[in-house]
Amino acid sequence: MWTFWNTMEFKLLHTDKKTKARAGQITTAHGVIETPIFMPVGTAGSVKAIHMKDVRDDAKAQIILGNTYHLFLRPGLEILREAGGLHRFNGWDRPILTDSGGYQVYSLSKRRKLSRKGVVFQSHIDGSYHEFTPENVIDTQRAIGADTMMVLDECTPYPCDYEYAQQSLEITHHWLDRCIAQYQNTAPLYGYSQSLYPIVQGSTYKDLRIKSAEYVASKNAGGNAIGGLAVGEPHDVMYEMTELVCGILPEDKPRYLMGVGTPVNILESIAAGIDQFDCVMPTRNGRNGMLFTQEGIINIKNKKWENDFSVIDPAGISFVDKQYTKAYLRHLFASREILGGMIASLHNVRFYLWLVEEARRKIFEGTFAEWKEKMIPRLKTRL
Repeated sequence: MWTFWNTMEFKLLHTDKKTKARAGQITTAHGVIETPIFMPVGTAGSVKAIHMKDVRDDAKAQIILGNTYHLFLRPGLEILREAGGLHRFNGWDRPILTDSGGYQVYSLSKRRKLSRKGVVFQSHIDGSYHEFTPENVIDTQRAIGADTMMVLDECTPYPCDYEYAQQSLEITHHWLDRCIAQYQNTAPLYGYSQSLYPIVQGSTYKDLRIKSAEYVASKNAGGNAIGGLAVGEPHDVMYEMTELVCGILPEDKPRYLMGVGTPVNILESIAAGIDQFDCVMPTRNGRNGMLFTQEGIINIKNKKWENDFSVIDPAGISFVDKQYTKAYLRHLFASREILGGMIASLHNVRFYLWLVEEARRKIFEGTFAEWKEKMIPRLKTRL
């Protein structure tokens, strides 16, 4: 039996006095992560349109996320094992977190069948049938070699009636116990430890969220996640559920809000006590010409930027902001040059990471609350 359970270390270094914002430090086998942190999404083993060197050196990412569903289908577990895990396969030498594939299976609602045993689904690639169980999801993430693995869960849709949410939560908790058992009875494959996060579910129902948070907290895992939010519910409901759950999850473990979100969502959730975030928005929106800046949101495809030779973000948080102008970037998009999406994606990822770095600095300074209130109106502005 593999006996390591809390295999990573979390230090809570400072808490904001006016909010519940926290600054901490996670130590993993592949390095230290300073929280609050944003994790760029590397769905299929790459952060879309950005070289790993740039993700590390210019975006200054400390950890990236990989997707179990996509990596399971391509390149497949045999190749990942032969490569020695995802770190060696894609050349990323810092921490990696993998989700369990539950959200992707949720998004395939017309191509899946769910039961207490697990979930049978059809591949979006070729229509072939596969099954995820709590046991083989842990085995898959062992093969990927992520520093942090997630349990299999069901992400409920919004809106969702109470009875369905209740039944779904029962299955998620049943899967959680089986994931823990499989985790404790298997060993890492590549000579370093891996931690496991349970996931709080319960849709937008307070009693279910409380029940799930208490159940998850009782497992004493290395960290804990909150899932099933940012799926269409109003933002104020998301914040309410997040704050509710953070009040129950242990203070001495990192809290990860899955799939969230906009820069405003991130600041509000940091204020509620969240430590880790991921979202596809920086790269997905970047590839479509949307840029996040400290002054507001830019649609670089608009004609108004055609003769604007100012830099993308005057704060110059990235070499992208110092080297390229709005006019040039608009030209690239108008010309359908691939470089346009690459520049925009790198800028956005760096901006998200700058945002959490600045939040951390303000938490230590004791000025987070005032800074957040000043930043949020700017971040919502359409330029």
